[in-house]
Amino acid sequence: MTVPASPPSAAADGSRIRQRLTELGLELPSVAAPVAAYVPAVRTGDHVLTSGQLPFVDGSLPRTGKVGAEVTAEQAAELAATSCLNALAAIEDLVGSLDQIVRVVKLTGFVASDPSFTGQPAVINGASELLGEVFGERGAHARSAVGVAVLPMDAPVELELQVEIQRTV
Repeated sequence: MTVPASPPSAAADGSRIRQRLTELGLELPSVAAPVAAYVPAVRTGDHVLTSGQLPFVDGSLPRTGKVGAEVTAEQAAELAATSCLNALAAIEDLVGSLDQIVRVVKLTGFVASDPSFTGQPAVINGASELLGEVFGERGAHARSAVGVAVLPMDAPVELELQVEIQRTV
């Protein structure tokens, strides 16, 4: 009887998730410095929860304003994907490798919305679709997409991510 080969370890082939990001033409940014009294991510047991992540690119917001007014839904979806990359960077910084993620558990997205805008789910799809492309079935998650009046620094979107990571002994 032959024993099936185990999948290559992250040490043997480098980070599989990092490789997947490269295949998608994406790069994890440096972890955004907190703008108040909090940490970017915290681990409790086998879960990591991120603080709200804004769509910072090189330390600044590429767009500001309300979705449905100054920012289009399409632009906001791209910003949601950027916020998601920032959340993943915070997780990797805390646990050492995104290959430790067993499953994406929950994505909470906040959309600074013009009062007439009701397309929050489509905006947060920018992050949800990214998670699916990167993690496959492990990226399927519970989700909330919430419209709000304003976000810090007049950001159009903010995300929180909760993931389950490999249990350590």
